[in-house]
Amino acid sequence: MNEYADLEISLHRHDASSYAVEFRFSLPDSDADIRLGVGKPALAQFDLEALNAQVHDPAGYGQALSQSLFADPAILTVFGQARASAQSQDVPIRLRLLVGPSAPELHRLHWETLRDPQDNSPLFTGENLLFSRYLSSLDWRPVKLRPKADLHALIAVANPSNLAEYDLAPVDVAGEVARSQASLGSISATVLPEAGTDQHTTLSELTARLREGVDILYLVCHGAFVRDESWLWLEDAEGKVARTSGTDLVTRLRELDKRPRLIVLASCQSAGTSAGDALAALGPRLAEAGIPAVIAMQGNITMDTVADFMPTFFEELQHDGQIDRALSVARGEVRERSDYWMPALFMRLRSGRIWYVPGFGDERAGFQKWPSLLRSIRRGQCTPILGPGLLEPVIGSLKDVAQRWAETYHYPMAPHERESLPQVSQYLAINQDRGFPYDELGEYLREELKRRYKEDIPEKLLSNYASLDELLETIGAKRREREPNEAYKALAQLPLPIFITTTPDNLLTAALKEAGKDPQVVLCPWNDYVEQAESIYDQEPDYFPTPERPLIYYLFGELNEPDSVVLTEDDYFDFLIGVTGNKDLIPPGVRRALTDTALLFLGFQMDEWNFRILFRSILSLQGGGRRDRYAHIAAQIEPEEGRLLEPARARRYLENYFSKGADISIYWGSSDDFLKELVEQIAERAR
Repeated sequence: MNEYADLEISLHRHDASSYAVEFRFSLPDSDADIRLGVGKPALAQFDLEALNAQVHDPAGYGQALSQSLFADPAILTVFGQARASAQSQDVPIRLRLLVGPSAPELHRLHWETLRDPQDNSPLFTGENLLFSRYLSSLDWRPVKLRPKADLHALIAVANPSNLAEYDLAPVDVAGEVARSQASLGSISATVLPEAGTDQHTTLSELTARLREGVDILYLVCHGAFVRDESWLWLEDAEGKVARTSGTDLVTRLRELDKRPRLIVLASCQSAGTSAGDALAALGPRLAEAGIPAVIAMQGNITMDTVADFMPTFFEELQHDGQIDRALSVARGEVRERSDYWMPALFMRLRSGRIWYVPGFGDERAGFQKWPSLLRSIRRGQCTPILGPGLLEPVIGSLKDVAQRWAETYHYPMAPHERESLPQVSQYLAINQDRGFPYDELGEYLREELKRRYKEDIPEKLLSNYASLDELLETIGAKRREREPNEAYKALAQLPLPIFITTTPDNLLTAALKEAGKDPQVVLCPWNDYVEQAESIYDQEPDYFPTPERPLIYYLFGELNEPDSVVLTEDDYFDFLIGVTGNKDLIPPGVRRALTDTALLFLGFQMDEWNFRILFRSILSLQGGGRRDRYAHIAAQIEPEEGRLLEPARARRYLENYFSKGADISIYWGSSDDFLKELVEQIAERAR
């Protein structure tokens, strides 16, 4: 796994003629920062008119810009210290430029032309110093990384038939498509327009393709930035020019549930020009609209430069998923051209990556404990513990639910709490009434399922009288039919007697029944209401779970019993008090499974406090001394972008945390990734 030093340069207006420059620098595995500008600010001055006069001389422009930025000896010293520190550890520097809202005029400067203050060579044409511009976004949704194998790209090329009327050269559609397809390698891609059809690259057709789910959009077309508005020369239904405003494209993208993680605009002036409001250009506006990474063009880049730059960029992106590294290498490939600096990267991915490699450990090496885990499964001595991550592919993220409620009901507490469903639910329980968040969750899930799966739901279930269980059973069956590696389908095939779930849905129950099994459902009696619910143990006191008749133990409640659902902060604390204060609340068979079988934690974000409550309550159970007889697994997707300051160090912290008190191996990838690999391992052992 690549390690990078982190350097952030922030620029803010200080007075009428100068700007304050702030540095923040940190090395991998270091808790110390090198900072500049915290006390007395270091200052820089930029003569915008003089710089603009050199716009056609990239080398002279870059030298003048560097002399302006590093004029203060303190700035030059700290920059030199950062480079020396990184070189001493043999790590590259990831440099992010943040221009504060007080200095919007600095956005139109060509920062990509910066020269080395020591030898006047280009700063950003190699792999040792990676550069991006950071733009904040009002979009609260976290950026979730995806496995490389699951990525999908859309190559969209617009070549209107009447470009000559606008004195524009035709676009080499076949060449652009061939080059990009070859460069994308193993990343699957669709093309618009599809060869041999009468399709045209219209805004509506482009939006329809994006709605299907695209990770990378590569858009090739002519463009211009006129009067603080970006324009794209797309096509109309007859294949002629349809001048499309950047505003229209941004609006369409804002409306998508699943937005691309990377947009590459091979379109002139899509990052603005040397004049006007650069933030009004299409590239910056896409970044502010929530696209995690956008590559756009400053000025009129030549098609020859694009033809050399793009294949190198996509080929390098294949190596490690590092967008800024791939761009820096590609820029170096065209450094002899006068427009080499024009591709600009706007990015809010702190790690710089668009994908991850699932697996165990830093190098994602083979897991040495597979034989032990497979033996435990074969003997029925393995207990899956299911978290909300398994439900998210069906209903979306619970963080989205919390954020929507926080916005709708004006959550007044700290901004970072707006994505915490327990905390927002607690507010609703106080601000409205005790039962409000439970009813609201049921209504939200019902409407969200209808919206997402309208084509899969029979007409009779679209009425307001359809239960959540009915909707989920129907949708779950469709998903298992379409997706061979669907998580609940994979779980239902395992010969296990007990499943423990912290999600309130019935998807596992339906999957087990579909697999020919007879699951029995029991709710954890963590409050007085649940104690009254009848269970299989009341009907059959001697019931013993088997793979053919497994037990599903709902630790945090079930949707059709709203009072059993653990939802608010108070619920979590009451649950913890109940299960730790009265060990007999949990049936003996379940307690034994938690202390004397291999545990599979699936679908949890292990840095969240509600998982910590679950984890500590499990460790507190008597008999845990036998837990070290087994290999335990926790499937944990890579920490979400923007939620952790330093994802790589956070990963190592979690690995250390969960290796104490319980020998848990962390699988860095989604539950779907892990279950797919588990099924493959079982099949391989069987062969």
